[in-house]
Amino acid sequence: MHVPDGFIDAPTSAATAVVAAGALAVSLRGARRELDERTAPLAGLVAAFVFAVQMLNFPVAAGTSGHLLGGALAAILVGPYTGVLCVSVVLLMQGILFADGGLTALGVNITDMAIVTTVVAYAAFRGLLKVLPRSRRSVTGAAFVAALLSVPAAAVAFTLLYAVGGTTDVAIGKVAGAMIGVHVLIGVGEAAITALTVGAVVTVRPDLVYGARGLRQGLKLRVHGALVDAPEPTAPVAARTSRRALWISGLVTSLVLAGFVSFYASGSPDGLEKVAHDHGIDAKTKEHASAGSPLADYGVEDVSDARLSGGLAGVIGVGTTVVAGSAVFWAVRRRRTSTPGAL
Repeated sequence: MHVPDGFIDAPTSAATAVVAAGALAVSLRGARRELDERTAPLAGLVAAFVFAVQMLNFPVAAGTSGHLLGGALAAILVGPYTGVLCVSVVLLMQGILFADGGLTALGVNITDMAIVTTVVAYAAFRGLLKVLPRSRRSVTGAAFVAALLSVPAAAVAFTLLYAVGGTTDVAIGKVAGAMIGVHVLIGVGEAAITALTVGAVVTVRPDLVYGARGLRQGLKLRVHGALVDAPEPTAPVAARTSRRALWISGLVTSLVLAGFVSFYASGSPDGLEKVAHDHGIDAKTKEHASAGSPLADYGVEDVSDARLSGGLAGVIGVGTTVVAGSAVFWAVRRRRTSTPGAL
């Protein structure tokens, strides 16, 4: 769903850039509350993991593929404000280094893929947890449904933006039907990846999953016929996996996915590309401003072997994203700790 330059006109692109900038400012402020000693070390890794999994296009139907958007996954793991920042870092790296997603359309892509997916997913996730039993299975199930809803929501958002500022004369009803239909299918893949990842982390370190905080119910004791809260244990329960081990395993997984598994990803056009080609939305697509990048199209310039070229590009992308993301989140975390009265 990376929108290239030329799909949306300049005024609409500029308006979404203002919306995106405002949302990022709010997210930077909100992330100060989310990036504590548990969340901060993982945020950069989450961005790198989203980048890696976005390289793994999976087939859906009729010569169409899809890939993770990542808003739901990031919001549940590290918080909604930090989740917006995670996906935005990924989009920025993809646009500048890999010519994926137009630079003039960066505001459109952040609004659609970072803001809409995160807001819809986290709202659905929290709503479901209020009615489901307080358990790890509930967290995983709520993550599945939240991710499933986030993808067609992004498709609806794109359709609305196209209705306002589309550069070609295409019946909006056809665009809406095609976009929502294919992205419901892509949403199933998004939901599966999100649920599997959240489920894996919540199994070994539920305390590191932002959306699972407060999951454990306090023990009740009956005293003189009345239920009272039992005192908290004086010694913390030993974690099954250390933060460092989880971080290293997550980074290695991201590198393997981007550097090796991505070679076997589907080569079919993704949902937006397919709809754009079938309905003429791409008639005025412009050449990407970073088309001359040595990493354009997820390959390394002058490396003739396709597998090696794509693998190196994926590894470079994961490394760059984890460094850029960690730098951003470290700066936000430092701002939190240096601000008097910060929560």
